[in-house]
Amino acid sequence: MSQPVEGAEEPEEPHGPRQVVRAEGGFAYGVIGADIHVFGDGMPLYLLENLHPVPETDSQWLREQPSRMLNSRFAVVGFTSRADELAQLHQWRETGPRLAARWLHGPGGQGKSRLAAQFAAESAAAGWKVVTTTHGPGSVIPPPGSQNMRLDNTAGLLMIVDYADRWPQTHLTWLLSNALLHQSAVRTRVLLLARTADLWPALRATLTNQQAGISTQFLQPLSTDGSGQRAAMFEAARDSFASRYGVDTPADIAPPGPLNTPDFGLTLAVHMAALVAVDAHVHGRRPPADMAGLTVYLLDREHAHWARLYGDRTHQLNPTERTYFTPPSVMNQAVFIAALTGALQDSTGREVLSTFRLPLAPEQVIADHTICYPPAGPARESVLEPLYPDRLAEDFLALTLPGHTADYPVQTWAAPTATALLTRDSDLTPAAWTPRTITFLAAAAERWDHLGPGYLYPLLREDPQLALNAGSAALTSLARLDDIDPALLKAIEARFPPGRHADLDAGAAVVVYRLAHHRLADTQDAYEHARVRENLAKRLHYAGLHEEAATVAQDALPACRYLVKANRAHEPGLASMLNSVGVYLSEAGRSEEALTPAREAVAIRRRLAQTKPGAHQHENLAMALMSLGSWLSEVGRVEDALACTREAVAIRRRLSDADPAVHQYTLAGLLGNFGIDLSENGQQDEAVAVTQEAVTLFRRLAGTDPVAHQYSLALVLTNLGTRLSEVGRHGEALAPSQEAVVLFRPLAKANPAAYEPGLAGALTNLGNRLSAVGQQGAADAARQEAAAIRSRARQRSGQGVDH
Repeated sequence: MSQPVEGAEEPEEPHGPRQVVRAEGGFAYGVIGADIHVFGDGMPLYLLENLHPVPETDSQWLREQPSRMLNSRFAVVGFTSRADELAQLHQWRETGPRLAARWLHGPGGQGKSRLAAQFAAESAAAGWKVVTTTHGPGSVIPPPGSQNMRLDNTAGLLMIVDYADRWPQTHLTWLLSNALLHQSAVRTRVLLLARTADLWPALRATLTNQQAGISTQFLQPLSTDGSGQRAAMFEAARDSFASRYGVDTPADIAPPGPLNTPDFGLTLAVHMAALVAVDAHVHGRRPPADMAGLTVYLLDREHAHWARLYGDRTHQLNPTERTYFTPPSVMNQAVFIAALTGALQDSTGREVLSTFRLPLAPEQVIADHTICYPPAGPARESVLEPLYPDRLAEDFLALTLPGHTADYPVQTWAAPTATALLTRDSDLTPAAWTPRTITFLAAAAERWDHLGPGYLYPLLREDPQLALNAGSAALTSLARLDDIDPALLKAIEARFPPGRHADLDAGAAVVVYRLAHHRLADTQDAYEHARVRENLAKRLHYAGLHEEAATVAQDALPACRYLVKANRAHEPGLASMLNSVGVYLSEAGRSEEALTPAREAVAIRRRLAQTKPGAHQHENLAMALMSLGSWLSEVGRVEDALACTREAVAIRRRLSDADPAVHQYTLAGLLGNFGIDLSENGQQDEAVAVTQEAVTLFRRLAGTDPVAHQYSLALVLTNLGTRLSEVGRHGEALAPSQEAVVLFRPLAKANPAAYEPGLAGALTNLGNRLSAVGQQGAADAARQEAAAIRSRARQRSGQGVDH
């Protein structure tokens, strides 16, 4: 059990990234005035880019594939009908603490990207620096160059994070630690866009630790309360589209059907109705009135464009001048693949297409596909850009797969193609696009009844691990599908890690919540009810839903008490549940309420320790006392808290005396923490004695196994130097402080990222000890070395890199 060094932070390593390095080669992506966080193979966790202006688009090019006009990137339709929501964002920007983050969420197609784009544009006009982010894994890296992130003479910084619920939480945590966001003189706002709020509770803890303001904003469906919001949005969209078609009298074009149905609560749905109405008017067709018909209409226009480009070579005057060679049937499959994978690097795109043995060379299919679907940005060298908007791509996937009754042709190759893209390698490594693929299929299954039973569920039954590979967003979507088989969810649940996993916790909680309802309904057994609620509470706790976890755990107590009344052998289970209730209440900020279950847990553990033999009973009592002491301390009951800790230390001492090999390490860690608690509460003399005892134990352990215990010994030696100094024993404080630095040096040399922060903290503390004994020159040298180490750490993270 390692001890904290006061004045230094211990490194925390997330799942996935292995180092924070200066990007001097490889992808040649750089930023000025911010950090770059990368994986060990050089792949950035995320990309930061300055806000791009809206690209100019040719009206004829847009009309060739009308779906292009629905892409928010082209801003064909001016911002409308979300004035209240925009005003809320402006108020958030201008009020509150220096650093604040907001989770803006709503279903796909609700208009989040359009609202964020308008807010970004207005913020930039007001002098704010606006930065956009792209998640690195699975993305196409921009061409060589730098992004200037300096914040000189700006009114503030606004960072936009799209698809935030699809980022692994550890990657979002790294993003939120970027030095760009933590410049004390600059007002900073982070706007995270997501379909659901499931990932937000766990992320809040990171932001709270950074003293950031936190808030959420739900984007409501368009109103049907008589305000005319949907009609106004339809008219604005219709007029914008009509101008691109050269229609002089757009007022003559009516909605294709009633707009007051639930389907048209989405901004995208109203825009689709307006676009189809205009396109059908121009081409003399009758527009469909429902969402399925609107979707099929737009997809038919995609097919028509592919066919028009391919043409009929037998009637061409100069066949040798032909440049587009891909038949519509092949382009259909290429667009299907792109919808599942997202944009790829050219070499990866060619490799993917080559696995399907298409009748044309991959290079030709990619070249023709790029004509239809060019890269998202003019400077990006990507291929297989997917169909936009996302919701249309999801529907395209569902309609291409067999099983529906819509008037749209299914393809026999669709299911095998999707399966091939999701098949893991021989080493069971998932494809980089697995999160996107599963998430898109799950989202489509919410609207298309055939997709789950006909394809997605059989696929996941064959390989449930794919759901975990896809991450929390996909798990959440799957768990909320009405027709998913609980047996499939159980197969997925069986693969959850037993403890915390930051990148899966949010989705795992939703899956376990869904299964808990089935399990509780299927049995009246008290033990099973307690077990199900205990597991659910734990998963909710891991996901940051502490209030919900406390409620579920409290609901389990009656079943636990019933079991104890029937058989006292269940008392340990009741004590564990009581302690869990205390943990969840404390995490929810209700430490005073946590005292009641914690005291009952201690009473049960004390009785068991007195009546039942075995060291584990005493160990459990010590842990219960430590929990109670922690919550007593949180509510200001310092003396009572120290009494609990003192009793826990006494128990640990007895256990260690009886079996040092098993309990000495735990005792040493507890003593180190107890020394800090005593010092903070003014009992410095006892703090010195306790910390000296911790040093003795860790020195003994390090003598037996230096690799395992040298770090802990170095930490507690640093703390001993501080404790001795606090009681005026400055001369004695010097030796442990110097020894700590000596121990840290080889550790930091072997693993700088992990141990240099500890070395820097030990050097800073040594500088303080040297100053106290009048060795000012040596003190300055130690502090300068600490500053140099911290500077190197900032350079490794990429701050100030220019390429």
